[in-house]
Amino acid sequence: MTRVAVPVFTLPGFRRLLAGRSLSFLATALVPTALTLAVLDATGNAGDLGLVLAAELVPQLVLLPVGGVLADRFPAQRVAFAADLLRGAAQLGIGIELLLGFVRITDLVVLSAVTGVGIAFGTPTMSPLVSAVVPGDARLAANGHLGVARGIALVAGPGIAGVLVVTVGAGWSFVATAALFTAAAATLGGVRADRPDPAARGTSFFRELADGWREVRIRSWFWTNLVGHGVSNLAAGVLMTLGPLIAVRSLGGEVTWVIIYQAGMAGLVVGALAAPRLRFGRPLVATSVCGALFALPLLAFAVPLAPWVEAVAYGVGMLGVGTLNTVWQTTMQRHFPVTALARADSYDALLSFAARPLGLAIAAPIAALTGVAPPLIVMAALVAAVNLAIIAVPEVRSITGSGPR
Repeated sequence: MTRVAVPVFTLPGFRRLLAGRSLSFLATALVPTALTLAVLDATGNAGDLGLVLAAELVPQLVLLPVGGVLADRFPAQRVAFAADLLRGAAQLGIGIELLLGFVRITDLVVLSAVTGVGIAFGTPTMSPLVSAVVPGDARLAANGHLGVARGIALVAGPGIAGVLVVTVGAGWSFVATAALFTAAAATLGGVRADRPDPAARGTSFFRELADGWREVRIRSWFWTNLVGHGVSNLAAGVLMTLGPLIAVRSLGGEVTWVIIYQAGMAGLVVGALAAPRLRFGRPLVATSVCGALFALPLLAFAVPLAPWVEAVAYGVGMLGVGTLNTVWQTTMQRHFPVTALARADSYDALLSFAARPLGLAIAAPIAALTGVAPPLIVMAALVAAVNLAIIAVPEVRSITGSGPR
């Protein structure tokens, strides 16, 4: 007998989860723009801005695996609750300092580091929360809706932050962001994601950390895809650096880049919307092809082409990313044991968080030596080659969309 999928919006736990995570996504998207404007207004020093932004990134890179262990050892909703409150407290601290009329870069560095800790602890909770409140046959749709919410936040967040800073001031912008994080945390009160607690069995933290790495290492389908994701994020960092430069020099200016970027974000949302409506017999083959599509905007900017062609290329590339993210998360949730899912998610996020800043850092120095086209062409070749090569891994081809192996 054919099993009928559960309509995801009939699940009260998912409705609360979607509402809360949407608020958290939006709050997260507000922070970089508001923080950038606040620091530049306070000191006008690019070095100070780099220091503050790095202070948020470093704890993420160091503590993401720790966050994965915590979300596997303890109920994920409690970890996510604490992470949202921690981020909210950091944003409130920044807002109060700005409203009082004094800004010390040391304080912003510390509070940004606290925000990074919250991100490291909160990020790995997503998959365990979805797995706990959504049955397996509805998870693709659930991940699609969450992907749409994240994409909309990425599109709307910078603009909303800019409007808030201009209209009510940077201080109140951070207070509003703190309120969003607090509201996101409050929604988790009705989400039940309790699972067996390894800590209750006397398993040590470091043993759980080592076991999580083992769960990643023994699955060739997983770690090979992590390599592909890392290369794609490295290339995204290069494109985010060189794309605006090319748009300003050759494509008509800053407005052209904004239009192209928004086309990409629209593609991301469409990909997340489309994924639950598609049927992939071999989901990881599909995600590899989707990942390879990101080579298109890299090649388009290397030429460069007419602005509308650039927008279409970026839109298609990001459509692939949106589809990939949704199908990948669902596949992880099907094929990892629930007690190790957060640790797997943390390693996926760790590689992505590390690779993109590296791409941002290396793009300009390399382009200064070679011109902008060579690094874009090299990245396009790597993205296409690595993602398509993953299909050759037997485990990748053996996984089907029908459920756990």
